[in-house]
Amino acid sequence: MPRRFDHLNDVEAFIAAVERGSLTAAATALGTTPSVVSRALARLEQRLGVQLLRRTTRRLGLTDAGRLYLEQSRTAFGLLAEAERAIQGQGGEVTGSVRLSVPTTYGHYRLPAKLRTFVRRHPRVQVELSISNRNVDLVAEGFDLAIRLGALPDSGLVARKLEDAPMCLVASKAYLKEAGTPRSLADLERHACLSFVMPSTGRVAPWILREEGRDVDWTPPTALRVADDVLGVVSLAEQGMGLCQTYDFIAADRLRRGTLVEVLPKSRGRSRPFSVIYVPHRSLSAASRALIAVLTDTA
Repeated sequence: MPRRFDHLNDVEAFIAAVERGSLTAAATALGTTPSVVSRALARLEQRLGVQLLRRTTRRLGLTDAGRLYLEQSRTAFGLLAEAERAIQGQGGEVTGSVRLSVPTTYGHYRLPAKLRTFVRRHPRVQVELSISNRNVDLVAEGFDLAIRLGALPDSGLVARKLEDAPMCLVASKAYLKEAGTPRSLADLERHACLSFVMPSTGRVAPWILREEGRDVDWTPPTALRVADDVLGVVSLAEQGMGLCQTYDFIAADRLRRGTLVEVLPKSRGRSRPFSVIYVPHRSLSAASRALIAVLTDTA
């Protein structure tokens, strides 16, 4: 009996090419080469007898047939994924895979210890980790879970809070020796304040402070702004470039070593939340549920 679905690898290549936007990006995601992806698309189009993609030197475009086939193929692959999720973990040992997106702050400082616990507890689960400050599209990019910072908009996603992370103001001893130590929030206007541009808005992130029991959101005026990686402001502060606001869990070791010093400790007391999010209408795999349990310390 001939195999009816021996072309599923070609279908997967087609979906990856559309979602990633190029043959090169699709090849990277699938762990192969652009030429292999190109041949897979050609075989699929020959099998179906229609053109699925319009290829130019700059982009890929779907034909009407390609758009219809993409929609139906995604549905079919989704049903296969649902079937796998339904049976994973039934034998007692959790298996499968989970794709997780995390910001650099959490990915470098909070996640490693939790991930070590998870890997030891569930050695047969494959974890694909993306560490980036870009807010990924969970559905379009195929992520199971993402860790996000701050108050989350009403996006329809399910959010489980991981922690409220306290923040502090820091600077190097060399900077404070040269520029002086600020004694009040008003003094900050006369200092070099290192700011971070939020990728979600393109605006400078305000420093969240307290003054005489009041919450104060203060946007630092500065000629030096860091984009993409918020850890950059900490590195610049260590080199004596100015003051920055960061999380206690990032500053802790640097404060112990003396490369940074806390300033205006009476203005601390506020925090920002981290949450793990996922799509509510998807059936979470056993691997995803197990990882959420470890992240939220309920495992």
